[in-house]
Amino acid sequence: MAMSGLVSNRNFGHFIGSGILCRGEQAILLHRGERLSVAVVHGNMVKPISVSPNGRQLILLSLHHSDKSHRDYPQQRSKGSFACCSFSSSSPGGWLEAGDKDKIVENRSSAFYKSEEYDITEAKLDSLPSPDENNEAILVERDIPWWHSFPKRWVIVLLCFAAFLLCNMDRVNMSIAILPMSKEFNWNSATVGLIQSSFFWGYLLTQILGGIWADKIGGKLVLGFGVVWWSVATILTPITAKIGLPFLLIMRAFMGIGEGVAMPAMNNLLSKWIPVSERSRSLALVYSGMYLGSVTGLAFSPILIHKFGWPSVFYSFGSLGSIWFALWLRKAYSSPEEDPELSKEEKKLIMGGSISKEPVKVIPWRLILSKAPVWALIISHFCHNWGTFILLTWMPTYYNQVLKFNLTESGLLCVLPWLTMAAFANIGGWIADTLVSRGLSITAVRKIMQSIGFLGPAFFLTQLSYVRTPAMAVLCMACSQGSDAFSQSGLYSNHQDIGPRYAGVLLGLSNTAGVLAGVFGTAATGYILQRGSWDDVFKVSVALYIIGTLVWNLFSTGEKILD
Repeated sequence: MAMSGLVSNRNFGHFIGSGILCRGEQAILLHRGERLSVAVVHGNMVKPISVSPNGRQLILLSLHHSDKSHRDYPQQRSKGSFACCSFSSSSPGGWLEAGDKDKIVENRSSAFYKSEEYDITEAKLDSLPSPDENNEAILVERDIPWWHSFPKRWVIVLLCFAAFLLCNMDRVNMSIAILPMSKEFNWNSATVGLIQSSFFWGYLLTQILGGIWADKIGGKLVLGFGVVWWSVATILTPITAKIGLPFLLIMRAFMGIGEGVAMPAMNNLLSKWIPVSERSRSLALVYSGMYLGSVTGLAFSPILIHKFGWPSVFYSFGSLGSIWFALWLRKAYSSPEEDPELSKEEKKLIMGGSISKEPVKVIPWRLILSKAPVWALIISHFCHNWGTFILLTWMPTYYNQVLKFNLTESGLLCVLPWLTMAAFANIGGWIADTLVSRGLSITAVRKIMQSIGFLGPAFFLTQLSYVRTPAMAVLCMACSQGSDAFSQSGLYSNHQDIGPRYAGVLLGLSNTAGVLAGVFGTAATGYILQRGSWDDVFKVSVALYIIGTLVWNLFSTGEKILD
């Protein structure tokens, strides 16, 4: 219950001395739970001070007190009257006006209070005329919706999460749709591999460019452009497929152009919005959007194909980008400094625990490429993505051809590894941030997490050669992907560690190597399968995982090496 009371006379000296009260003014204590706020009353004028306890706003509008003196005996319990009101307002931070009586629901009562002395160290005064001529104390209590107090930096993280969800939904739908498409258009394994890899032609082009654009003009514009671009390309995919194979290859490359800017732009945004203490978990959440996008795409694509035909997957998934873009325009900003709604407290937290926000004008390419940890990132990203992209694009085919699952079963069983990946990415993020907060060096944390991300998939892929049941094969795939997700707290967090001002460019550089792994690995898998077996495919991935582990542990660092 909210309580109000007059401050005792012995406290006036403190308030006057602090500059809060003048002679002839009275102070009202507003108490709710363990939080106290103060309002100053002078005649018909009220000056509320710091009134926002526990997510509910208390506003003192006017004052009435009895003829008894409340100042002579501060230890005595005195009786005063006040009115508690609640109201709703379209303005989150606004005050009631005199004409807003219809919004006030009164609940008049009396209360006993005991005056005490409280130290007010910081206050913000705002004058407010009383709407009531009889000088009656009206204490207004207003609910503030939880989303108004939700940290704005995590709004940015959630919007990036949604963008990455759409990113992989639009990417993996081809891995399901390719099965009926190859039957309709008579494509062999080599052609399917060419189509799957054509996405990476465009994806490769915009990795470094996307990082440069994001670091120079801001991540909001770049990520927004990317989502709109790839959504349009997704919608146009069925049309180009029916026109001819060359047009389909070009459109898939166009789609890659849009998705290519997403990761550098996101990395730039989070380097500005997220303090170091929250880096791993925020990145893990965003990247888990990719995994859940794979889950959503692989789960719904077979259903849509079965009921409406394979083109429906591209039309429905592509149209979702327009909804995201509308929210992005309203809520997102490239940096905390540009957001007019950001609270001072959150801005102080972000600016105190994040990087310098000077805009990047020139990229020091020679300096960047002369650093061994940068090359450790590039090589490790290549080794990591070879195995990851093969699983992303070829897993449904593996289930269909090797495990003899039908189209629907292939899509649904592909969901399990990606769900595992989404869960373990966030678990890994919390573990990494906890280790850092407990004093373990960032370098040690990044090496531990990435070693799990390399050696875990290597081990479970080798077990696929020995399993005899489809259930065990799916379990091995799930464990492989789950351990792979620890990479989000390893190499994927390292760009912001070693060069936070150039986070977009660094991710563009390393992800270019990762995309090359996707291009070569996806296409090479098609040719390997024509001449060999799935065991050969997995052996190449395991060898690269081991190479990546060695390079990462020898040359990577978690310390800043680029200013």
